[in-house]
Amino acid sequence: MKKTLLLTAVLAIATMAFAQTPVYLDNSKPINDRVEDALSRMTLQEKINMVHAQSKFSSPGVPRLGIPEVWCTDGPHGIRTEVLWDEWEQAGWTNDSITAFPALTCLAATWDPEMSLLYGKSIGEEARFRNKTVLLGPGVNIYRTPLNGRNFEYMGEDPYLSSRMVVPYIQGVQSNGVATCVKHYALNNNELNRNNTNPILDERTLREIYLPAFKAAIQEAGSWTIMCAYNLYGGKWLSENDYLLNQVLKKEWGFDGVVISDWGAVHNTEGTVTGGLDLEYGSWTNGLTTGASNAYANYFLADPYKKLIQEGKVGTDELNDKCRRILRLIFRTGMNPNRPFGSINSEAHISAARTIGDNGIVLLKNDAPAKKAPKLLPIDLNKTKKILVVGENAIKMMTVGGGSSSLKAQHEVLPLDGIKARIGNAAEVVYQRGYVGDASGEYNGVVTGQDLSDTRTAQQLIADAVNEAKTADLVIFIGGLNKSNHQDAEGADREQLALPYNQDAVISALAAANKNLAVVIISGNAVEMPWVKSVPAIVQDWYLGSEAGNSLADVLLGDVNPSGKLPFTYYATLDQVGAHVEGEYPGHENPNIFMEAFGRKIPVYDMPYNEGLFVGYRYIDKNKLQPTFPFGHGLSYTTFTYGKASIDKKEVTADGKVTVTIPVTNSGSREGKEVVQVYVQDVQSALVRPQKELKAFKKVTLKPGETKNVSFTLDKSALSYYDDTKKQWVAEPGTFNVLVGASSKDIKSTVSFELK
Repeated sequence: MKKTLLLTAVLAIATMAFAQTPVYLDNSKPINDRVEDALSRMTLQEKINMVHAQSKFSSPGVPRLGIPEVWCTDGPHGIRTEVLWDEWEQAGWTNDSITAFPALTCLAATWDPEMSLLYGKSIGEEARFRNKTVLLGPGVNIYRTPLNGRNFEYMGEDPYLSSRMVVPYIQGVQSNGVATCVKHYALNNNELNRNNTNPILDERTLREIYLPAFKAAIQEAGSWTIMCAYNLYGGKWLSENDYLLNQVLKKEWGFDGVVISDWGAVHNTEGTVTGGLDLEYGSWTNGLTTGASNAYANYFLADPYKKLIQEGKVGTDELNDKCRRILRLIFRTGMNPNRPFGSINSEAHISAARTIGDNGIVLLKNDAPAKKAPKLLPIDLNKTKKILVVGENAIKMMTVGGGSSSLKAQHEVLPLDGIKARIGNAAEVVYQRGYVGDASGEYNGVVTGQDLSDTRTAQQLIADAVNEAKTADLVIFIGGLNKSNHQDAEGADREQLALPYNQDAVISALAAANKNLAVVIISGNAVEMPWVKSVPAIVQDWYLGSEAGNSLADVLLGDVNPSGKLPFTYYATLDQVGAHVEGEYPGHENPNIFMEAFGRKIPVYDMPYNEGLFVGYRYIDKNKLQPTFPFGHGLSYTTFTYGKASIDKKEVTADGKVTVTIPVTNSGSREGKEVVQVYVQDVQSALVRPQKELKAFKKVTLKPGETKNVSFTLDKSALSYYDDTKKQWVAEPGTFNVLVGASSKDIKSTVSFELK
């Protein structure tokens, strides 16, 4: 009897406890119900705590309610090493070494959404293993100028390509219960004066060029957070820009996630409260070591915000909306019971890094060095017994440096080591430095440990390389840029399009000494090539992360048939860049706007985007220019033959679709992948339009002799332009040409239809 009564009492208590479980803890309830329940239980102070940082990379949850903190990590090429709570110095962990993935320029160069999904899933697993809530990436700012120091973190010059590549990346990351934070919204197209640049452009250019990738990230991929940029738009900081944050992002696009500030991008309290920002990080303080006492409570959205509420100067509607969004983020991530555990440095991740690198390397040029000789690449070890490798980038670690994407990788295979490992004893591989660029190797406390110092003069370095080249069967120059300041790095732009460190002289000397010269450029940007006609083979390599050397060796030796295509135009000079010819770069000082920082006024620079829509290949087409290599260009070790394009309808209504098909044949001797590109041309329109615009692409694999009919379906969105007087997208009736080709300059077939 006593046992029965005791059991009954226990069951009653358990039933009562279950019945009293807060809705916000009940995972069976819809997220919005859980959000409202949690919000109703929070005090004003708990709400204020939630909307600003508590450390360099975290913000509070609600400990009293068991709601966890939000932890961010830099990306987008790997999970950043841990730093101290209140300082940028390294935390000294021994278990935060990760897989370094290729830079996003390489991912874009694959032109393959499947690679993007693999990338996102893999890096998302590493972020989840480190128990991060938000991965601060990917970046989708448009490549407006090749001098932008941060282009290597972005996805090229074309809004359509960026849109198609960003969506699967986000889906892959968020499948791990980790949020992406798409950045930098918007118009962060230069690092020079990035904190105080005010881009000036028309609404049409904004909508057609600079916003599409962000829109796809929100509406198609459903990114759970987005990062506002440092710069201004319309004279308003992006951290308090009502138009872009509230009107476009939240209302028009239906974004239900969190707007996170870039670190230090917030400038005042009142404007930020109503301007659309939800979560403030890094407001010009080094935590508790510099700045005000109790620094985080002095953030713009901390005690100053609370004071405005208590004084009745602002209400709590905005605060509640910010907290709703942050709670929604937490329920999708840290409080998601189905969140997988993740993994780090797995064989699958190493393989993914190598595969993405293999697919992104671009073969720019591959000629025969002499008459009746075969093409220089791939390397034929039956005829090559001595290989000379020249260049600092062959031996320099590239995972460290470049700004916030700097990584502490578990390993990094250098290009020289990758080549040596692949060749083994099949040929002699010797090395000469050729030039000395940046002998250092440290960023934010992560040290490569390399000693790249060299006391030889520039002349002696060239002479030593040339002497060795005279007896080599093949010379491979591996140079380009690095992640030092004023190269491919956050915080500063490049100072010139030319190669640094006297590399042009090295390449020219090598070309004169040995006709069998292959030049490999490691960079995230285009560079000038005054020697382009004297070099038979040129390879655009990228910052490829942990497996950099292995991926490069895969392509040079022909284990992998190159299939990458340029995601940006390879300009011959800056005179081919619309931003430098018609637009203004780096802008001019605006006497009416100042930025307040550190107790002083900093000028704001207006930067007119006078080139408008004509970015990249659009400007090249408009002015009939010949770049060094066009957008979409990339060669293969096999050949592809295009047939005649056909269309299923010669007429279509605005709400209809047309399907374009073209046969593509592998007419070479080995299996390969080809990126078939579709551009659309509006023959006559009321407003000026680019000569053609990328609107579809597919990467297809073909065996020797195999033919595939590659089809693309185009809809109204592929035909429309944004009419900024009507504030809507318009597809005008008339004739449209569909141009199918292997690059923006290599159009193979054209077919037309009539839009009724």
